[in-house]
Amino acid sequence: MKSGRRTMLAAAAGATLAGCAPDVPRTPTNPAPPPSPPASTPPPTPSRAPSPSPSPTPTPTVPVAPTRDEVVAEFEGRPPRQWGLEVDGVVLRSEAPSICLTFDACGGRHGSDVDEALISTLVDTGTPATLFLNSRWIEANPQTTRDLAANPLFELANHGTAHVPLSVSGRKAYGIPGTASVGEAHDEVMQNQVAMTSLLGAPPRFFRSGTAHYDDVAAQVVRRLGLVPVNFDINADGGATFSARQVRAATELATPGSISIAHFNQPGSKTAAGMAEAISAMTARGVTFARLGDVLGTQQR
Repeated sequence: MKSGRRTMLAAAAGATLAGCAPDVPRTPTNPAPPPSPPASTPPPTPSRAPSPSPSPTPTPTVPVAPTRDEVVAEFEGRPPRQWGLEVDGVVLRSEAPSICLTFDACGGRHGSDVDEALISTLVDTGTPATLFLNSRWIEANPQTTRDLAANPLFELANHGTAHVPLSVSGRKAYGIPGTASVGEAHDEVMQNQVAMTSLLGAPPRFFRSGTAHYDDVAAQVVRRLGLVPVNFDINADGGATFSARQVRAATELATPGSISIAHFNQPGSKTAAGMAEAISAMTARGVTFARLGDVLGTQQR
């Protein structure tokens, strides 16, 4: 199965970026580190209740990510040995019977629109999905982001800050230079993570890099920061370039445990039409869909 997945990923790699904006600068070498999200403290329970009312439920504590300096000290100097869409530590599939539909919103000059037809299809059919949001897309669509966050069908995930490959050595994907150091990799993840945590009230659990490329050291940095790096075994829309027929055909290749990738930032594409057909046909066959958080848990591979 691994060689089959690798073949599918390699065949689709050239089209993956088309749904995203290529005009992205590399993360600055030494930006000011973002503040770590504050940990909330459970309220104290009084030893003797003044009334028969039950004690308040403690607020869950939000884990605090290691600082930039701590991450650099831990990972600096480790040579990467793998590069691409499929590297150690990056999840491609789940072990659940359901299929996870994931959709990227990449942001930037050519990637900050909203495919309302696709979102409506998911809502009207009651289809859960995980949506990976880039910080530039969030900045361009603050109200839409809040609306998506309020809908229990959707789980919002981190799609990076500048939408670049995640590397510790500046490795390129599709001509786009990746982050050039451990510190830059930290910033690409955490600047958007801090912003999304503030917006959502809880930290996103999953991360996908811009271009979906990683090296294995950068993937471990993501995990050290408390997120699970996720890619896919089904490229459902070829970077928003597929016809509706191709979108349907690709999506229907999914098997139990598959994670698909498509885009919801390109309303001029045929992704919405093809996905509507695929969801209808698959649901009729008894296929079930789930968000990543419903099936992955703490899965490490």
